[in-house]
Amino acid sequence: MKPLIGINLDIKPGPPEEACIQTTYTDAIIKSGGIPILLPPMPDEDLAQALQRLDGIMLIGGLDYCPSLYKESPDATVELACPRRQQFDLSILRLALKQADMPVLGVCAGAQLLNIELGGSLVQDIKTSFADSHVEHSSSNGWQVGFNKHDVILHKDSIISALFPSERFAVPTSHHQSVKDLGRGLKVTALADDGVIEAIELINSTFVVGVQWHPERDYQTNKPLFDRLISASRERRQAAGGQKSEASAAAASSSSSSGGASAKELTSNAKMPGGSRK
Repeated sequence: MKPLIGINLDIKPGPPEEACIQTTYTDAIIKSGGIPILLPPMPDEDLAQALQRLDGIMLIGGLDYCPSLYKESPDATVELACPRRQQFDLSILRLALKQADMPVLGVCAGAQLLNIELGGSLVQDIKTSFADSHVEHSSSNGWQVGFNKHDVILHKDSIISALFPSERFAVPTSHHQSVKDLGRGLKVTALADDGVIEAIELINSTFVVGVQWHPERDYQTNKPLFDRLISASRERRQAAGGQKSEASAAAASSSSSSGGASAKELTSNAKMPGGSRK
């Protein structure tokens, strides 16, 4: 069976509110061999049950998470995400990180959320904090007419550096914020030429990765990233299946040795007049 990849949704204001996603995200999962499972806001107990059935998680891009999450006040450039989405996204990530070896791919805002959840902070506006930069990280109409592209430089000894054939390549980009102070257990794995952090990963994880760019907007270049999300998710499913099989075999063996009657015993009892009746 193909791996099931849970994906959060953007929430647009209503009434009624609309939960939605761009098909580039789901298309990328399908092309790499997974099945996208869309996750609208739901109670934590329902989400916990859903996560038990999922093999991996992708957190998509969107508007800004509130700087109060990292103990700052929002500046004038911040455009806040729907509070309901923010709370649910945090719930997904918190529960996913508690699952053993759950693969997680954070895209743009999803990468930022990973950093925030682990205690890190963000650059609230790149143009303000990197005033001398000539790298265009965003454009006013990129979502409609196409994103800018700029180079990223991958760091060696990282999950993503093992995936791509070159340590420098161009990526589609549309963000005005980025990781500032790293969260617990994270390391930087890619930078832009101006020093903006472009990728992070959780140290010693199988696959907990955040990229600041939008890989779904250039699937062919970023296919190795989605392929690895799917393969890591498949490996997790197979490992879980193996553990269940071992547990079942152990339980059956224990039952047989402790209380199960042998075929010889059953035959003997059957020959005794009324032997097994009470």
